[in-house]
Order: sequence, then structure tokens, then C-alpha cells
Amino acid sequence: MSNSVNGNTAEGQAFSLKAIIPPLLAIIVGMIMVILDGTVVNVAVPKLVEYFATDLKTVQWAITGYTLALAAVIPLAGWMTDRFGSKQVFLATVIMFVLGSVLCSIAQTSGQLVLFRVIQGLGGGMVAPIGMAMVFKLAPPERRGSIMGMLGIPMLLAPALGPILSGWLVEYVSWHWIFLINLPIGIIAVILGIKYLPASEKKGRTHLDLLGMILAPIAFSMLAYGVNEGGGGSWSSTSAIVGLSVGGVALVLFVIVELLHKHPLLELRVFRSSDFTRGIILTWVTQAALFGTMLFVPLYLQQIRNFSPLETGLILLPQALAAGFGMPIGGRLFDKIGARPLAFVGLTIISVALFLLSGITMDTALPQIMVYLFMMGLGMGLTMMPLNTHVLNSAPREWVGRVTPLTAAAQQVIVSFAVAGMTGYLTSQITTHMGEMAKGGNPLAASVLAFNDVFFLAGCIAVAGVVISIILRKPKVATANPEEGNKTDAAMMMGH
Repeated sequence: MSNSVNGNTAEGQAFSLKAIIPPLLAIIVGMIMVILDGTVVNVAVPKLVEYFATDLKTVQWAITGYTLALAAVIPLAGWMTDRFGSKQVFLATVIMFVLGSVLCSIAQTSGQLVLFRVIQGLGGGMVAPIGMAMVFKLAPPERRGSIMGMLGIPMLLAPALGPILSGWLVEYVSWHWIFLINLPIGIIAVILGIKYLPASEKKGRTHLDLLGMILAPIAFSMLAYGVNEGGGGSWSSTSAIVGLSVGGVALVLFVIVELLHKHPLLELRVFRSSDFTRGIILTWVTQAALFGTMLFVPLYLQQIRNFSPLETGLILLPQALAAGFGMPIGGRLFDKIGARPLAFVGLTIISVALFLLSGITMDTALPQIMVYLFMMGLGMGLTMMPLNTHVLNSAPREWVGRVTPLTAAAQQVIVSFAVAGMTGYLTSQITTHMGEMAKGGNPLAASVLAFNDVFFLAGCIAVAGVVISIILRKPKVATANPEEGNKTDAAMMMGH
């Protein structure tokens, strides 16, 4: 009975927030589990190196393998939900993620850990996109910004709170629990999902784009691999060249196949919409600036200031709180004024915060740094979900289910490129500043100057986003049959 009520929420004349809270909660629990896992492992890397008696590069494959698996399966989300139904696929991927998590917790070797992390990624890659698709479908157009804003709170809180949880577990319990904690969360998500998620209709005709299904995972996973290898080592290394070359060729072939296919896996013709194109480019720029630098504040705090993982997580708390504060405000305002003013204001705040961070030293007071982080979080909260919702609204309804897995996978590659590129830039700038110093100069001072350079670069990227936000405009509302629009499966979009 609850399925019937929930399934008609978006179609009914009167909207009841109470009616969609249970399915929304089921989706949020599943999504927060996956997003949290993306940050908790980073803090545990030194402990994993010690436990498995291996080197950093080997353990980093536990992160790289997970990222590649995420990028590989995202493009398949649209076809799978058409074929099997969004509820069924969502529950299956949550179960697969939990299974991978339990296996990771009992890994005996670093090789096993990498393999089990890949299993995790194959499940986790579809949880967030499909979850957002279901929420987008449940919410009526006039309340979509507010509802998506509610969904966005855990999407921004999880990455910020992850280091706190991970730091505590690693220091006071055991690294195994950074994976085992997903078991009770996953069970709750599955129980809530079975009970409250609306039964989704399977489309009668599901055309299998076999070439697209083969080329898309190869293109996105190999590009992510090449970027990771280039940023972590050398862009001229064999692994980086092979990854980027194979991924690039596969991407070109994939684009050709999709443009020629009658029923493509991903509908690339949506880029003919200037509103969609502007929105997605701005989203990529914003994510490159934000997620490219989110790694470096914890690095600065631990490597330069010698804070523990738990202390670092607590210092990052203002960013999480500000993001949680700004997200519902951004969603509510989006329904009234659209994405352009919110993106302009949010990115301006982010730009100022990054430029202020580019002036930190070895002795900068913690309250001062926490104010900068609060500004970053507030800018994120005001910007990210309105931009994601703007992109969803900009896509023609008949194409939206096939388009947005592409945007999600492309964002994964963009963020990987930003992180890898900025990591390489940080390393090169440390070398440069050490060379400029007199013999016997302080390596920490050179590192601080390099961190300043990275934050300044990210600030410049954010300023580019401010400029692009000026040309955003509210998408034209389609005049198609509203009942037909409601039957169309909503988009998949990732927010991190």
C-alpha cells in the first residue's frame, strides 16, 4: 500500500512532504553509506600500509580500483533501470556494496583488499545516481529544488564527516570497522527500501546498445586510470600513456557509436541544448575547484601541522556544518530564483575562501583556517545542488534517463583529473620552492608555499566558474503532455 501512495506522490495534485519522507530516508541512508566510504579510506591509508606490510603505491590501488569500478558502471545505470526497474537495481547495488564492504573487512592481503574494493565500486557506482533519479521523479517540479536540497545534505556532510569517523575508528577501534560499519547501515537501507521505495515500472522495450555498453566502461575507466597514473607518477610513464590513449580512442569511438545508434546508451545530442551545456560545464568547473582541493586541506593539517586524523576531522567540521546549513537554503531559493544567482554568490564565496587559504603559513591560527573552511562549506551548500537540479531541468525529458549517466561518469573523470593534476602540481611546486631556497632551507616552508600555490590555482578555477555562472539562464519549460513527462524516468546525477 505504501508503494502505491509513494509512487503517485509526484503525480498527485496536492503535494505532501510527509508522503515522500520514508522513501527519501531509504535513499539517503543508501547514498550516505557509499559517499562516506569514499572519504574514510583515505584517512586509513597509512594504517593499511603498516598492517599489510606493503608500500603506499600498492595500497593506493585500493582507492584507484574503487574509482575505476565507479567510473565503469555509471554509464550502465540508465539501461539497467529501464530493463529491471530503479527500485530493484538500487536494492541490488546496495547489497553488492555491503557484500564488498564485508569482504574488505576480512581481507588478508593487499591484493585481496584491492579486489574487494573493486566489488564495492561496482555496487556503489549506481547507488547515488539511481537514488537521485528516484527523488527527482518523486518531487513535483515546483518543489524539486527544496527536495533535492534535502537529499544534498548527506551528500555534502558525508565527505566532511568521513575523516572524523575514520580517524576515531582507526585510532581507537580497528581499521576493519571502516568497512564493517557499512553492514548495519546497508541492512537498514535495504529494509527501508523494500518497505517504502515506490515500485518502478520497467519499460516494455529496452534496446541494448551493445557497442556502447562495451566502449563506455573502457573509455571512462581507462581515462580515470591514465589520469591517476599520470598525476601520481609521471605523465610520460607507460601506464599513463596507455591509459589515456586507450581511454581517448574508446571515448572517440563511443561518441561516434552513440551519435549513430537509434537507441543509444547515452544520449549525446542533449549537448545541442545550450542551457544543458552551460550548466554541465559550470558543474565540472565547480567540482574541479572544490573536490580538487578538498584533499589538500587535510594533507596540510596532517603533514605541516602534525594533527592526528581525528583532530583533522574535527577541524574540518565547520565545513560540514556550513554545507548542511547552506544546502536547504540553496534548494529553497532555487525554486524561486533559479540557479544563476545562487551559483554566482556561492562560487564567489568559494573563490574568496580559496584565495584566503592561499595565504596560510605554518603558524596560521586554527580559528582563522576554520573560518575559511566554513566559507567553503557555505559556498558548496549554495552552489552544488542548485547546479545539479538546473542540469536535470535543462535536459529534454525524453532524453534525460540516457543523458545523465554520461554527466555522472564525466564528472568522475573530471574530479580524478583535478585531484591528480593538483597533486602533481603540488609536488612540482615543492621541488621548485626548495630549489629557490638557500642550501639548508626548511622543507616545511617549501611545502607550505606549494600548498599556497595549489589553493591559488583552485581559486582561479573558481573565478572562472563565477564568470560562467553569469551566462546561465532558467531552462525553458517543455510544453509536452505532463502525464507523459511524469512517466519518463528521471535522470541520474552525482553530486561528488
